[in-house]
Amino acid sequence: MTEEIKQAVIPAGAASAQTMSDLINSGIEIKVLKVGDMVEGTLISVGKNEVYVDLEGYGVGVVRGRELYDDEATLAGLKPGDKIFVSVVETENKENIVELSLRQAGQERVWQTLKDKLGTKEIVRTKILEANKGGLMVEVNNVMGFLPVSQLSLEHYPRVEDGDKNRILSVLQSYVGQLFDVQIITADSDEEKLIVSEKSVFEKDMENRLGQLKIGQVVEGTITGVVDFGAFVKFGDLEGLVHISELAWQRIDNPKDIVKVGQKVQAKVISIDKGRVSLSVKQLQEDPWLEAVKKYQIGQVVSGKVTKIMPFGVFVELDKDIQGLAHVMELSHEAIKNPEEVLKTGEEKEFKIISIEPGEHRLGLSLKALQEAPKKEQPAEATAVVAEEAK
Repeated sequence: MTEEIKQAVIPAGAASAQTMSDLINSGIEIKVLKVGDMVEGTLISVGKNEVYVDLEGYGVGVVRGRELYDDEATLAGLKPGDKIFVSVVETENKENIVELSLRQAGQERVWQTLKDKLGTKEIVRTKILEANKGGLMVEVNNVMGFLPVSQLSLEHYPRVEDGDKNRILSVLQSYVGQLFDVQIITADSDEEKLIVSEKSVFEKDMENRLGQLKIGQVVEGTITGVVDFGAFVKFGDLEGLVHISELAWQRIDNPKDIVKVGQKVQAKVISIDKGRVSLSVKQLQEDPWLEAVKKYQIGQVVSGKVTKIMPFGVFVELDKDIQGLAHVMELSHEAIKNPEEVLKTGEEKEFKIISIEPGEHRLGLSLKALQEAPKKEQPAEATAVVAEEAK
């Protein structure tokens, strides 16, 4: 240690104080450092393997080894007399000076910067580095972060039929190398967790646009994606979901049977909740079930095609809009375990209407009502009695 540095160990104004008691009596403020503290100091000297820092009110500190080299970029632009932030690694080594770290201080500064960006909701432009099935990897301030699929904007959210994870990954991989504007939504230095959102960048503008929508409003848009639970419709700069139950009045097994990507549709706004718009196509069409009571009556015999067989019964298509259900108990006078014992998918058959509930969109059918019930065999004793009485 140079003489200049040795002198710096003693706080200014305490050169004649020889003991702690003398220091206390001299009126000089004595500060106590703790491991992990981040303090500001003045560079005394910058060497190849070590840096000495004057910590005013504390003494002298030194940065060595990996605590120095991990922040070479910061160090390259510094010179004696410059102010610098350092973290305390050891409060006093064998040379009676404080062991410091530029690396830890640098990390704290980085995370503090990230937390500041979180607080101010600053928009950050970042490059997409990698993709996995859950989202995208990014880098902000040299810290790796994660952009979940759920936090992608409408433009980049993957519209994949049947939710195929491999196809979703393929869409996400196409974004690698692109620049996205994001906002930090989680910056946890303790767990080194950084999560960003692209969706939040547009939330304020989205709120304004959603505020102009009204329940019951009719919009015109384009189908942008068809999935197993419905279809996404883009109208203007907004997008909504038409649930499978709101695509048509008839029963639907697969939305792809009703709509396709690129198709123009009109839809009614039926819900706006937490930034999500729910739409209905069928509510702009006349409910065919309201006419069912005019077209069909209880007791009427109708012909229909079996469209789907379930353990509890079979669905039967009477026309393009109306389907009825023949419960398993209505398929045969005999007890059966599986409806396939009696009917097959695609089979045409006559049924008798046994109930109609237009408001509930239900129509009950019976196959056994058109069949003669088997006669019950009488016990032998009863048969003998009848014969005797006939004499």
